[in-house]
Amino acid sequence: MTITDGGTVTDRGTAPLLSRGRVEFPDGFIWGAATASYQIEGAVNEDGRGRSIWDTFSATPGKVARGDTGEVACDHYHRYVDDVRLMRELGLRAYRFSVAWPRIQPDGSGTPNPRGLDFYDRLVDELLRHDITPYVTLYHWDLPQALEDRGGWTSRETAHRFADYAEIVYARLGDRVRSWTTLNEPWVSAFLGYGNGVHAPGRSDPADALRAAHHLLLAHGLGVRALRAAGARELMLVINSSPVLTPAQVIDPDATPSAADAEAVELIHALLNRQFLDPVLRGSYPPEVLKVVERHCGLAHIADDDLGTINAPIDLVGVNYYNPCTVEAGPGTPADPAWPGSEGVRFRTPDVPATAMGWPIVPTGLSRLLLRLSRDYPGVGLLVTENGAAFDDTVTDGRVHDADRIAYLDGHLRALHAAIAAGADVRGYLAWSLLDNFEWAEGYHRRFGLVYVDYTTQARIPKDSALWYRDVIIRNGLTR
Repeated sequence: MTITDGGTVTDRGTAPLLSRGRVEFPDGFIWGAATASYQIEGAVNEDGRGRSIWDTFSATPGKVARGDTGEVACDHYHRYVDDVRLMRELGLRAYRFSVAWPRIQPDGSGTPNPRGLDFYDRLVDELLRHDITPYVTLYHWDLPQALEDRGGWTSRETAHRFADYAEIVYARLGDRVRSWTTLNEPWVSAFLGYGNGVHAPGRSDPADALRAAHHLLLAHGLGVRALRAAGARELMLVINSSPVLTPAQVIDPDATPSAADAEAVELIHALLNRQFLDPVLRGSYPPEVLKVVERHCGLAHIADDDLGTINAPIDLVGVNYYNPCTVEAGPGTPADPAWPGSEGVRFRTPDVPATAMGWPIVPTGLSRLLLRLSRDYPGVGLLVTENGAAFDDTVTDGRVHDADRIAYLDGHLRALHAAIAAGADVRGYLAWSLLDNFEWAEGYHRRFGLVYVDYTTQARIPKDSALWYRDVIIRNGLTR
């Protein structure tokens, strides 16, 4: 991303897209940050917590960079009071966190563990004491290992056990927590966990991935039903949604793809986005997805009434956006292991600046995404539940000068504002992430946090981006 002499933000190679100058967000806009349990809590063997698939996966040689695990992570389990105080100092109005299922039900079912519930009880009270609204995510990938041993997400049983677990957590926290997310990024759970095996539980079978995707959606629907019956008022599914574009469209939004490229774009859009949003919001699978499912594993795992359950009304869709998905037609290209049915599609990395993860920086992709979701699924509100970037942060004289992250956040917030101005019903923005943390298979050498964590001392250092974001929240907008 560059700033031209005329004072406009552009994506490299494009005409000016996002105006500089002051932008103000709507009154009541939600500002916050997000984390996930396995990435920050540590304390994996304390207070009755059971083993998760990520404990098993990260302990398996070669699965996580440098052999890192979440055993200690950011030690948030013991340091949550200080972390909440830091949130308050940074002006956060909302905090999205996930509950570790193995803390609540160590074996994935049965009598809840009171010490696990006690931790989240204390955390919620501490947030409320500092006027920070809790946003609870019930599942952010740390499935109890005992359930994986019985089939994991390839088994219908897991979906029903999830509904039981959701009811248990709501019974303890529902008097103080208004907003509830069932699942975080079910595409990742299914296709990186069971398709190409780069995430826990590390299976590599397209049939398993497709079955897992359906059972995750069934878990969402059963969870919504249980939460509604218990009295929940605001329910959400969070997806890792991306606009699917050709390389030319990344550079020039007005570029017209060839017929073959357009077909590749729509297929991947169906597999990435519509596979999850259509059943939840429309009560049906896209025909393209059903063809892929039937070819790889048949349809016997989809019961007659499943889609009615999955289609239970929700209030918001949470959008996790980092970069567009860029594809083109590639005759003869075999299917990517994470994308069953993607034969003949070539995945491309566009020639634009990238983060330390190698993810292309395309702020306008967020505008495109939010506007398409608003157009395709009217009547449901949107919340940006994750957006952020990893860069190679270093501490210099006690400070972390992360100008690249500030530029990234500024560009994406301007893109978000442009989408709202064009009619997208976006209620808020939760930056990823509050803290540097265990970045799944990348371990600890990728830093996404607004706050730098010294993993040796557990010291927290707010980066320049954290102080910049604090001022954005105070102003409810951007000034220059």
